[in-house]
Parts: sequence; C-alpha cells; structure tokens
Amino acid sequence: MTFDDDSIKESTDNQGDLHRTIQLGGLYENWFLDYASYVILERAVPDMGDGLKPVQRRLLHAMNQLDDGRFNKVANIIGHTMQYHPHGDASIGDALVQLGQKDLLIDTQGNWGNLLTGDSAAASRYIEARLSKFANDVVFYPKTTRWKLSYDGRNKEPVALPMKFPVLLAQGVEGIAVGLASKILPHNFIELIDASIKYLMNEDFEILPDFQTGGMGDFSKYNDGLRGGKVRIRAKISQYDKKTLVINEIPFSTTTTSLIDSIVAASDKGKIKIRKIDDNTAENVEIVIHLNPGISPDQTIDALYAFTQCEVSVSPNACVIRDGKPAFIGVSEILKANTNQTRELLRLELQIRLDELEREWHLSSLEKIFIEQRIYRDIEQSENWEQVVEIIRSGLVPFISSLRREVTDDDIVQLTEIKIKRITRFSSFKADEHLKGIETEMEEVKNHLQHITDYTINFYRQIKKKYGQGRERKTEIRSFDTIQAAAVAANNEKLYVNRIEGFAGTSLRKDEFVCECSDIDEIIVFRENGTFVVTRVSPKSFVGEHIIHIDVFRKNDDRTVYNVVYRDGRKGPWYVKRFSVLGVTRDKEYDITAGTPESKVVYFSANPNGEAEVIRVFLKPKPRMKKTAFEFSFAEISIKGRNSKGNILSKHPLKQIHKRENGVSTLGARDIWYDETVKRLNTDQRGIYLGAFSADDRLVNFTQNGDFKLTGYDLSTHFDDDMIVIRKHNPDEVISIIYREGETGKYYLKRFTIEDDTPNAKRMSLIGEHPQSNLIHLLFDDLPVVRLSFHPTEKGKVIEDETIELASFIGVKSYKAKGKRLSANEISDLSVLEPLAPPEDMSVNIEELSTNDDLEIQEVEQVISEEMPDTDVPAKQPPKPESPLQMELEF
Repeated sequence: MTFDDDSIKESTDNQGDLHRTIQLGGLYENWFLDYASYVILERAVPDMGDGLKPVQRRLLHAMNQLDDGRFNKVANIIGHTMQYHPHGDASIGDALVQLGQKDLLIDTQGNWGNLLTGDSAAASRYIEARLSKFANDVVFYPKTTRWKLSYDGRNKEPVALPMKFPVLLAQGVEGIAVGLASKILPHNFIELIDASIKYLMNEDFEILPDFQTGGMGDFSKYNDGLRGGKVRIRAKISQYDKKTLVINEIPFSTTTTSLIDSIVAASDKGKIKIRKIDDNTAENVEIVIHLNPGISPDQTIDALYAFTQCEVSVSPNACVIRDGKPAFIGVSEILKANTNQTRELLRLELQIRLDELEREWHLSSLEKIFIEQRIYRDIEQSENWEQVVEIIRSGLVPFISSLRREVTDDDIVQLTEIKIKRITRFSSFKADEHLKGIETEMEEVKNHLQHITDYTINFYRQIKKKYGQGRERKTEIRSFDTIQAAAVAANNEKLYVNRIEGFAGTSLRKDEFVCECSDIDEIIVFRENGTFVVTRVSPKSFVGEHIIHIDVFRKNDDRTVYNVVYRDGRKGPWYVKRFSVLGVTRDKEYDITAGTPESKVVYFSANPNGEAEVIRVFLKPKPRMKKTAFEFSFAEISIKGRNSKGNILSKHPLKQIHKRENGVSTLGARDIWYDETVKRLNTDQRGIYLGAFSADDRLVNFTQNGDFKLTGYDLSTHFDDDMIVIRKHNPDEVISIIYREGETGKYYLKRFTIEDDTPNAKRMSLIGEHPQSNLIHLLFDDLPVVRLSFHPTEKGKVIEDETIELASFIGVKSYKAKGKRLSANEISDLSVLEPLAPPEDMSVNIEELSTNDDLEIQEVEQVISEEMPDTDVPAKQPPKPESPLQMELEF
C-alpha cells in the first residue's frame, strides 16, 4: 500500500517514539470513487447494449464455447466461466441459476429451485444447462462482436454481445451498487416484440411489466419504469365457498412461504380472522384459507390485500450503463435503443454476408476462367514463382472486364492451390448454376439492405412465431381501488366506556361495553354539552365527561344520520336538527349546537340508515298553556351539515322527550354503479349504473362458463374474473339463454326466471355440468328473435335459414331445466336479430272507467270489440279463457 507524501506526517511523542499520521481525505476521495465505479460498471448495473451484467455476459460466452447441443454440468460451466470472471464460484453459480429460472436464454435440467415456493436449486454438480435455441438465434454472432482481453490477459471475452432482442426488459434486473441501484421489472416477451414492430412502423406503443408468478397489477403509476413510479401487485384470490378462500397466483417478489407467514402474522395480530391455512402448492400455487364461521369472505379478501403480502408495491428504477456511464432511462427509450441496435446489427450481418457472396462470386468466376481456358497448362514450364504469377495474371487479362473487381495476388495464390482432382471433375454447367445461385442470393441480400426496416420487422415476426408460443401475458392488467385498512380490519378488540368520568378504551373491562372494534379504528364521542370528537382507539384515554353516545367512526359515511334536540344556552329555545358527520380532523373538538354557553343536548339518536323516528315532547305546564304535549317526526326536517343551527322545536321549556315510534329511512334507495376497471361497486357514479337498491335487493351476475350467482350490494363485494354480465336482480324478469350442450353438441334454448328464494353467493350452472358445454347467447329482451343457418345435409341438400321467436318457441321454466333443442339440423351459424316490440296493452280497467261520465260500459265493449281481430265467434259468445284481453273483460 502506498500513500501520497502530503498525507503522511511524522511526529514524536514524549517517549521519543516515532508516529505516522495519515490524512484519510485524499485516500477516501480517490480509492472510494474507484471502488464505487468498479461496482457500478463491473458488478451491479446492466449494460444498455446487450442488457447483461458482466457475470451474465461471461457466463453466456463460456456456455457458447462449450455448446455442442448437449447439456453440461453447471459445475463445469462455472469453472469455465472463471477464466473470464475474477470472482468466486458462488457468485457465478447464483447468476446462472437466476438466468435459468427466467426460462429464456438457458435450457435447464434437474432441480433448479422454484420461484413460487422460494426453494433453492440443487448443488451445481447435480444440475445441467445449455444455451436455448432462442439464445443461439439472437445473442451470438462473432463477426459483429467486439472483443477485449480477460482480466488475466490469457483469453478474449466480448465487450458486449450482439443482442438482437430486448433481453434486459424481458428478464428484468435488480442490482445494488455504491450510491445507486437499478431495478427494471420484467416485461412480456410477445408484447416487447409487438412494441418493437410498432416503433419501426412509427406507431405509438406502451409496454407494461409482466411477472412469471402471475397475479394482478395496477400499472397506472408505472412512470415508464423511471424512478418515482410505483406498481401495485396483488395475488389472485377466489372464493371457493362461504368459508374458504383460495390463492392461485402470488405477487411478484413474494413466495408462498413468505405469503403464508404474512397471513399468519396478520392473524396473530387480529387483523384478519382465519381458522387455518393449507399450502397445496405443487406445479401451480394453491393456498387454501379456511375462515371462521360468520366471517365475511369479501371483507377478508380486502383485509388480506391491506395487511399481508397479498398486495405489494414495487418501485422501479431503470438505471443502465450507457457509453460507460450510469444513466436513468425509461423502458420505452431502452426498447427504442435496442430496436435501433437490432436493425443496425442485422444491417451489419447482411453487409458481411454480401461481402462474403461477392468474394465467393469473384473466386468462383476466376476458377471457372482458370479451368475453362486451361491457364493452368501455361505454368508447366515456369521456372520460378514470379513467372507462375505473371503467366496466370496474363491469362486472366482478356476476361477482367467480366469480373467485378481487380485480381489480386491473393486471388492468384488461391488459383494455384486448386487440386488436380477438382480440375478433372470440373463442370461448366454446375459452375454456371453455382454462380447464378450466388447472384440470386446477392440480389436478395441487397434488397434486404435497401429495405432494412421491413427486414427487421420480419425478423421480429419470425422470432415471435418461432418462440412466442406459451409466452402469453401472465399478469392481469387491472386498476385497483384503495382499500381503507380500518374498514376491513377484523374486530380484535372490545371497546368500553365510563360515561360519567369520560374515559373510553379497550382495557376498561369493568365498565360499560360498547362494541367490538379493531385496534386501528377511530371512535366518535358525543358529549352532553353538544361537543364531539373523533379519536383513535386506545387502551384508555380521556374523551370528555358526560358522554351520551360513543361508537366506531366510519369516515365519509353518508348513511348514518344523527337526530338531535338541544337547548340553546341556559334559557334559550329548543332546537331540533338532523346531520351526518363525514370528514373530520382527528382529536379536534366540534360543536353541534349554536355554540352558546351552557347549551345542552336533551335528545340524541344515531341512525345507521337515516331513520327518522317520531318523538313525543312534554312541556313544563304554565298558566293558560292549553297544549302541554305534542308529537314531532324527524322526517319533517331535512338532513344538513353538522354546523347547521337546526329548526326551533319549541320556545317553551321542555319537561321530557319520549320516543313515540321507530321511523323509516328517509334516505331512499341507494344508487349503485359498477366500475369495470377495478371490478368493484361504488356510489361515486363511476362505470355502469345498476339501479337503486334498498332493503333486500340483490345483484345477479353471469359468468363466461354459464354460471350465475346472486350477491348483496355491499361495496366490498368481490366478483369473479370471468363475469360477463352484472345487473339488478328482478325475480319477474324472463331471461333467455342459448347454449351448446357438450355431450351431443346440439344447441339448446331455455327461458327462465331467478326466484327470490335462490340462495346468495352460490354459483348455479345454467348449462349443465358437462365440461364441453358452453354459453352462446345471454338475452334479456322480452321478445328476442334469432336466425339459424344450417350446414347442408349429407346428401348435399341446402336447408333454408330459420327465424325463431324465442317467446313462442318455449315457455318460461326453472333455471334448472335443460331447455328445448333449437333444431334437429346441424347449425352452422346463429345470430341474434332485433327483438320484437311488445304488443300494446289493450286491457281495460272497468273499475276506473266506471267513474267516467263520458263513456258508458256499452261503449267500452264496442271499442274493445272493434280492436279485437275478426273471428267467427259471435260478439256475445262467452270469452275464451286463453285470451288475456277476454280474461280482463270477464273479470
């Protein structure tokens, strides 16, 4: 180790010993920067050219040298790579396993670990690898590769591999250097190719991450992979039944082990309530969560996303080495740069091939002239090499005009090396054919060079066709709503209150029990003096004396309405008001009265659905007061803000107030929308309007596989991924479906209603249990019409198209019925036509008409008889029971 002279100072102590003082400032500045630069450039950050870290590049180069089409022991590959990589075998082995698990550049054999469970690979002596066919096609081309000496100078290694595919974006990368980090998420193989083609065609494109573990991703804040972006990834959770949830896909960066551990930890903390977890993961993920009785599956799914690794956030940071320096570049720019590089590499390969063809054509032409003109005979009497060269050159002079370039000494040397055996077997016809083949290929190569962009597009399409199968997107692109943790947390605590002393909390077990809550809930506390406060749940806290109401607070809850009667000041009038508490500041005190000192709340009720009760008010008797009691309904006043003063109930002193009767909700039905992007219900007018819901109203949703399910309209309800239709349930609505029965392959029709007694949250099949059955059409029109087209018969007879009115074809039956076959002929096409218009209602309410002085009953009968179709039945004949019109007349 050497030091600068300025950084070393010598001194002696009282003992006379010599000490050396070293100034670390200069050493830190120089050595640390050298170290940081080395880690950034040679270890952690990938190169933009080929998308590889140095260890990955050296691994692929070593595997290419060993490649003979057969598998090689990983231990052998590691040892061979150490000729180029100046670090230990452990780092090389880990890098190779990571490359193998990406399933792109390397074919693997043996136990290479499991990305889903987090299991590690077997020892390097037990597993094998080789380059994939894809890697051989897009990674290596020695003639366009730049080389440098290895770390010890004994071998040559590539500066960068001639990569003709955005491997960096396909595989993703993560590396931590000194002072910076790189995190590029993996993208879909097919989508990268499509984006490159769009870029070459001057079209806009967008690329989004895709993960091997699947799941669902919200990429709305991806920010092109740059620093500051965020990706939210969720597991796919389905409801098997009311007591069971199943996780089939997990988020990126998690494993089944870490996911289960996070669920168990959340359960131990009381955030969620589960009975047990079973891990049945093998080739595919299957984590089964068993719920406690009475626990909502929908709320538990939201809680899993809120409190466990079922939802994770990943922050990308696209950093690459460009021109020898780290640079922060978006994934779109990386794709464009790689596409431009691919086009340039293909141009170089074509140019190299064209040069090779021209050289081959030139040498073949010289050989043809040399043999056909028997120039080789003229050199028999030559005495030295110079004469040989001169004789051959002279013999070629008459034919130089037919050549494409000058004849060099190297060309003449190659002519002298032609063997006698080849001369004796020479065929002019075959030589001409060979030259024509070369010329044809040269024209083709020149055409590709002139249309290099089209050639590059075709190259990408061939790669997609050859290797794209089975590489479809695995991560579903979704938009997530924000889950409020307090709204989905399981109740793991009990809330108590001491109303007189003003304490509330979860540890006051000797005091009054209020309700169950979670430890992250907020509570709202109303006091007798008209003030209220919202605060966090805690073991014990002072919330104010003389508490009249305490409950768990739900932010932005516009359904809970408070009905209040209060006295304004010591001797003021008595006011009545209705209000809701939406958004407040935690631990800030608010006043629901007019603010006059000594105001007092004398009546208070909290109504979770906006109920308006009736109260009986008793006044203090006074001389000449005739009425000492009256009734008042809160429905008479409107719901306003908490700061409103209210309406005067009485100016006379009140003696007492009794609740006369319970009221009904004044809020009316609740308008519900369905947002397709997040697949959730809402009241914010986002998405499809489903209708106004109240009381026992329900939703019915239909799935692609022919099932339906009834659910409530709670905003936390989850819906199946294969849902195709959602609408408000109407037990009187007639639904028509056409389906193809799997066993016979015939088309069936059935019309049915979904009765009120159909159970909730249970999937019911409409098309039978056969796996080959499939739903064709789902119709909600009153009078739908379809047209059938048929295949010719076996004898070639053409069958005319048939139009069917479904309402007259089959009656309304149960949804469990099989239905009626549409036709005995083989159907080739089935199309839905415009439905028929419903007939005008000709029925007449005689009871209503009897009060009309301008129209006698006889005139009504005459009008109806004129509107009825002509029949042979006399007008006064008793009506037929099957006619709805005549049934009305009979009534």
